[in-house]
Amino acid sequence: MAEPEVGAARSAPRKRRRVTVIRGQDSSRWTDFYHGVLRAPWWQFILGLAAVFLCINAVFAELYRLDPSGIAGARPGSFADAFYFSIQTFGSIGYGVLSPRTPYANMLVTAESFVALVNGALATGLVFARFSRPFARVLFSNVAVIATFEGRPTLMFRAMNQRGNQILGAGISVSFARQATTQEGIVMRRFDELSLVRSRTPLFALSWTVMHTIDETSPLYGATPTSLATQDAELIALLSGTDDTLADTIYARHVYSADQILCGQRFVDVLSFAPQGRRIIDLHRFHDTEPDTPISAPSPDAPAP
Repeated sequence: MAEPEVGAARSAPRKRRRVTVIRGQDSSRWTDFYHGVLRAPWWQFILGLAAVFLCINAVFAELYRLDPSGIAGARPGSFADAFYFSIQTFGSIGYGVLSPRTPYANMLVTAESFVALVNGALATGLVFARFSRPFARVLFSNVAVIATFEGRPTLMFRAMNQRGNQILGAGISVSFARQATTQEGIVMRRFDELSLVRSRTPLFALSWTVMHTIDETSPLYGATPTSLATQDAELIALLSGTDDTLADTIYARHVYSADQILCGQRFVDVLSFAPQGRRIIDLHRFHDTEPDTPISAPSPDAPAP
């Protein structure tokens, strides 16, 4: 590994991610609507449900207005009365003030009741799917560091299970992605999987320091902060395991860009013990680093102190 550049950071600035635009997609991408609904933030999901509800009732209100005398108790041609009657029909409320009077209005009530039934079933299913979808609450350190471990430069970053339960059979893989040019002059994205000191743990309940030894066989061997930035390098960490509460597989992913890989730094210790013997993990220092100061092993011929 080249001479490291020393610098500490509690939270390294994140590089703005490039947005990829895909052109020429066919119309089948709209079949992924269900996945989009599950991945949307809750505020977008709730606003979407409200927008669908208002649009359906607005459409039926206009249809009710085609028959000015179709709704008993409503003002002829009033959009507001027709809209509120549609909402009452959609929600099966029926206050008794507004009611269908003509065959046309009764046919619309029948159609809207069916639409309301289908819409309620779909909305209930989507809400349940969003609530029941398993997800991991794994915290990754803001930065990765390259420090000396067992006398060799080692890439490290931290992972923490924030849920407080246990992840059974947890495994993690780390890939090193970078721009590379082939002998033919073709620029392509290359991915190399890094060999880890420990890639699996039977029980992931507290903190896990993921380590990769940088030796002659490592794709990071000889890399410098400048070369990592030039190659637009990234570390892609994928963690998976079985949640012991849900008995389902959960996944977590994190990406470190080149400017989030600190050379000559090591993580501060966050594990301590209370007087009663309980282990304490201080997440306030989970992302903190300090300069790497390797301790040389004593010579076997050195006199005992």
